[in-house]
Order: sequence, then C-alpha cells, then structure tokens
Amino acid sequence: MTDMTTETLPTTPTAPVTTAASGTWTLGDLVVHRIGFGAMRLPQTGPALVPHAVPRDRDQALRVLRRAVELGVDHIDTADFYFSPLRSANELINRALAPYRDGLVIATKVGSGRNPDGSWAEHARTPERLRAQVEQNLRQLGRDHLDVVNLRIVGTDSVAERFGALAELRQAGLIRHLGLSNVHPHQLAEAQTIAPVVCVQNPYGIGGWSRQDEMLRLCGEQGVAFVPFYAIAGAGRQHGAGETEPAQVRAVAEARGVSTAQVRLAWTLHRGPHVLAIPGTGDVAHLEDNIAAGALRLSDEELALLDGAHTAEAATG
Repeated sequence: MTDMTTETLPTTPTAPVTTAASGTWTLGDLVVHRIGFGAMRLPQTGPALVPHAVPRDRDQALRVLRRAVELGVDHIDTADFYFSPLRSANELINRALAPYRDGLVIATKVGSGRNPDGSWAEHARTPERLRAQVEQNLRQLGRDHLDVVNLRIVGTDSVAERFGALAELRQAGLIRHLGLSNVHPHQLAEAQTIAPVVCVQNPYGIGGWSRQDEMLRLCGEQGVAFVPFYAIAGAGRQHGAGETEPAQVRAVAEARGVSTAQVRLAWTLHRGPHVLAIPGTGDVAHLEDNIAAGALRLSDEELALLDGAHTAEAATG
C-alpha cells in the first residue's frame, strides 16, 4: 500500500483592511471614510505637545503617511502646533503627500498655538491672529486653501467674533469648510447662526467624557460630523494610552482576538453614522491595526458591555 502525502499549497497573503470597511460621511461636500488619521503623534515619539519632545525618525513618519493613503485614508487631521524640535506634522504631510491627490481632505485647527520652544502660547482671540494661523497652515502644507478649519476653543465664552473671522476667510476662498473643537452645545448653536459647521472635534472615548454624549447626539440631529480625539488614549490624552483598561474592553478584545485599541475605535464608530475616527500613530503596524478596526462589527451584547464601561465614569464622577 502506497503512503499518501498531502501537498502543502502556498497560502495567499490576507489583503490588509482598507478604510472602505468603515463606511463614509460627507463633510459639507467632501466625502471621507469614517476612519481617518490624526497627525498629532507623528512629529515625535512619546508624549505629544510638550517641550523637548524626542523627534521621530523622518523616514518612518513619511512611511506612515504614505501607507495611510495607500490604505484609503482620505481625512487627515493636523495643526501647525503639532511639532517637535525637528519635525512639523504639516511639513511632513507636505513632504510625503504633495502634490495632493484628488479627494484627500486635510483638516487643521486654529485658536491654540505654541511658542518655538514648544510651550503653549496665549490663545488666539483676534481676527488678525487667527488669519496668521490660517496662513501658517497654508504655507506649511503648501496649499492655496484649507479643506476644513476647526476653531479650537478654551472656555465657555462667546465664539461669535472668532468664528465670524474664519467665516470671512471662508468667503475669501482661503477655507472651504468650518468646524469647531473642544466646544459646548451653546457654542455650536452660536456658530451655526454665523456659518455652517461641518464637524465638531471633542474629547470622547470609552470610560471618559460621558458628558459629551449630548454633543454627539446634537451633532447627529444636525447632520454635523462628531470627530472624537483621544478615543484610544482616553485619560492618557497626549501621553497616549495607559497601561490599564476597563475589564469590559479587555474581555471583548480577548474574545475577538484583537487589540484593545481596535475595540475602542470600533465602539466609537458604532456610536452613530456621523462619528468619524482620527486615530494617530507613528508606527505602520499600529496604523494598519487602527484602520482594520473599521471592519470590526460589535454585537449588541458587546456594545452593551462596553457601554457599561463608558457610563461607569459618569456614576463615579
């Protein structure tokens, strides 16, 4: 009797998940995938937005940006105050991606600013300073207009003068669409009386900022994109994700065989069709994992478990 042998066939590599799996949303008249890329972590390793940050390897940063676009990223969030001593996020984007392909939406923000040494500057509150920040972003990105400009707010006072100044720049053709960052519901309502708001960027994620649920709901009712930042980092903010995760997040990640970051991003996207994610990283493998989260469909039971981790923050104050 002749022994039978089984031929080992070559395996076909699994194609990487692209942003198409996350679906799309329209910012004004600009269609973007719901998984984008945030550039805050790109210029440095370790904590962002701090003086004396350790610059990231330039070639590594460029590879991340180019790979992001290869995987379908068409919404990049940046700012001129995203920099380390040797690296600027805007200039890295310009270097890696210019000339920009059609359909690539670059969103930036003004209002906040940093001094050359990396310390925080006084918040921009005059039309002159806001225009200077818009022009700085234009120069660094090598653009003749900005697709989306978010007005970053600190405090609860009126946004009318500042948002009105940006609305004038929009009328002049320097800005295509306007958004808001770090705002309260009454500020969104005030801005909407001046010019259309296409997006709101506020902190949001599992186990934190549950008070933002109202803003998320308001944006959905008004057709405004809700774009959470720190969705992965949570309370770690610019320092990145902490070492501890809620037990519910760990349980879902282990059951699915995915990372806790992917669970957090998938939960974020499940909060509504108007929710966009802009996870940031300086590592290609992490980038690919983040984008793959757009294909992770959570069950009702998993969502209920994760919702419990989210609302626990409100109960504990």
